[in-house]
Amino acid sequence: MATNNSAGPNPVVTPFVDWPESLELILASRSPRRSELLHTAGIPFMCEPAGDVEAELAAELLAAGTAPDIYARELARAKASDVSGRHPGRLVLGSDTVVVLDGDILEKPRDEAEAEFLLGRLSGRKHMVISSLALVGGPAGVPGLLDHESTEVEFLPLKPADIKRYVRTGEPMDKAGAYGIQGYGALMVRGVNGCYFNVMGLPLARLGALLRQVLNPSD
Repeated sequence: MATNNSAGPNPVVTPFVDWPESLELILASRSPRRSELLHTAGIPFMCEPAGDVEAELAAELLAAGTAPDIYARELARAKASDVSGRHPGRLVLGSDTVVVLDGDILEKPRDEAEAEFLLGRLSGRKHMVISSLALVGGPAGVPGLLDHESTEVEFLPLKPADIKRYVRTGEPMDKAGAYGIQGYGALMVRGVNGCYFNVMGLPLARLGALLRQVLNPSD
């Protein structure tokens, strides 16, 4: 079911994109973090999560040894295309975030044991966070505009007892790499090299550039 996320009756619209008055983006996600970031950026939107299109495609891409950036982009495209198929003429945004360590794609943990294992691997090391963007549909019928952002994150060394306490908060369980930089997980991070919002799940500057390509092509 679609959810309207307009911030009040007269929300302030981003000054960095010439936004058509009647346009409302559809975010193909139920992520509260992505919704929060779109609010922050002043982008009018509503949410409608994609259907069951991710698990099978993810397995196929992993089995094929797909590069992490392509993996994330293809999942974002699948989500956006699924929702766009139900809303012809509407502009849909799909996104996906993965954590990459030693060439391995670290997705959301399946249980607390896996969350502890992933955090143990990340402890005291640098890793890469990739968030992808896919824009599909809209008045111009965009077939699929894809992009992604990469950010390097370095963790402090983590004690096993601290990892267990963090996992028990529940915060890691719905997040790629088993952590949230905007929550308790902030205390694990030594440094960030690149876009902070990308680590939260939505690279806003990169999204603004894509939206301008679609909505303000003459700029």
